[in-house]
Amino acid sequence: MRKFVYLISPSKINEGFYLKLEKVLSFGNTAFFQLRLKKTSKKSILQIAKRIKKITKKYKVKFILNDDHILALKANADGCHLGQGDGLLKLVRKKMKKKILGVTCHNSKIFAIEAVQAKANYLAFGSFYKSKLKPKAIRAKINTLKWAYKNIKKPIVVIGGINNKNYKKLIKLGAKYIAISSFIWDNPKLKPEFAIKKFK
Repeated sequence: MRKFVYLISPSKINEGFYLKLEKVLSFGNTAFFQLRLKKTSKKSILQIAKRIKKITKKYKVKFILNDDHILALKANADGCHLGQGDGLLKLVRKKMKKKILGVTCHNSKIFAIEAVQAKANYLAFGSFYKSKLKPKAIRAKINTLKWAYKNIKKPIVVIGGINNKNYKKLIKLGAKYIAISSFIWDNPKLKPEFAIKKFK
């Protein structure tokens, strides 16, 4: 099965989460798992990260930590994902050495070019649809995705309100990975292990 899912964690992680994650990753379509905890202490994130790393390693999924490259190195994550303003890209690239560096580009060609110059491993564009996770997120245009596919020789991640009805269109237009979170973890109709199976 092709691994094209870029899975983002829920905003809070409880004890029951680890078993859910095992079930979701065992389906085999997830390439990356990003730990994104905005309101959790660094000490707690480090403890959570160590437990998650064991699970992602078991299923050959790359473990990415959001926002904080220093914490990513401490947790021995496979990489770090940076937004705009999360640190100077070229400096972070040096510190991360050969680890994965992903960069949020929103809807900006300039941000995309800067990320490529800083030797980012992948670029994330979005939000393409209305997102529960980031309701006020900058909206990205389909034309930006087409431009990126044509001009940027890096894998493209698409993000924002992606579900089982709209993801195929984005892949056809050049996305290599689809970032999903709410559809998996906050789905009112499906448990996570069934929600992930909607993406084939």
